[in-house]
Amino acid sequence: MNNNDIFKKLRVALQLRDDQIVEIMQLVDFRISAAELGAFFRNADHPKYMDCGDQVLRNFLNGLVIHLRGTKEEPKNAMDVIKQNQEAVKKNVIEKPKTEFKPKPKTITKKKPFNPKDKKQAPKVQVVEKVQYKNGKNKKS
Repeated sequence: MNNNDIFKKLRVALQLRDDQIVEIMQLVDFRISAAELGAFFRNADHPKYMDCGDQVLRNFLNGLVIHLRGTKEEPKNAMDVIKQNQEAVKKNVIEKPKTEFKPKPKTITKKKPFNPKDKKQAPKVQVVEKVQYKNGKNKKS
């Protein structure tokens, strides 16, 4: 398991959006853009995928501690913060207008059943000529 996998799992478990992660990183004076975060969360075979370095993950974890627990001067209850995030996610889901599915009107068309004999077969074209190679060996042995 690499840093990208850990970062993805934490984002999903804590229901964090990219803008929230940027804010968490700013708590420890680490500047990162949402586009850079998107590169960390891509599939490994994607051309714009980028490995998440130790420094990025370390700063995220340190910022996450401050985000969830608060500072010594202003302590927070971690579960309260997590519940606030969950409520914000639910609110965003509810606020999005749902598009209604409208099926297309059915058109009546009669299709012929598939018959492999009906398919025209293209004539085979010989791409390479048959060549006999003479490698200096006589066939009279």
